[in-house]
Amino acid sequence: MNDQVGDTQVSEDDWAAAMNEQATPETPAGGVAAPANIFEQFSGGQQKAATPQGFDMIMDIPVRLTVELGRTKISIRNLLQLAHGSVVELDGLAGEPMDVLINGTLIAQGEVVVVNDKFGIRLTDIVTPQERMRKLNH
Repeated sequence: MNDQVGDTQVSEDDWAAAMNEQATPETPAGGVAAPANIFEQFSGGQQKAATPQGFDMIMDIPVRLTVELGRTKISIRNLLQLAHGSVVELDGLAGEPMDVLINGTLIAQGEVVVVNDKFGIRLTDIVTPQERMRKLNH
């Protein structure tokens, strides 16, 4: 997966190097943490080498991943007054983790990383299914 932006090319090696630089004590030196075992296994016993049984048919379904800095409400009057250089205040605080949403549902939080002028996000906290259900009930 090589992304082309202007004359700058970002490769998987660049991202791997960035992750190794930012490895934390919870993250192994390889930069890839062991996956959290929070999902029920549907294979009924031994897991196949690649993916659990039944997941193959959903693996290529696209989902929208959004990273959110913050939100605000603004009146149409103020919206129409925005011009080049205008600043819009958001409810997010500087240094606060960014929310990671899948199809509008919060699934994780993370921090912004930059590699070769491309933004990425390193996940720092995964929302468990129990936490998601608790938030739905409020």
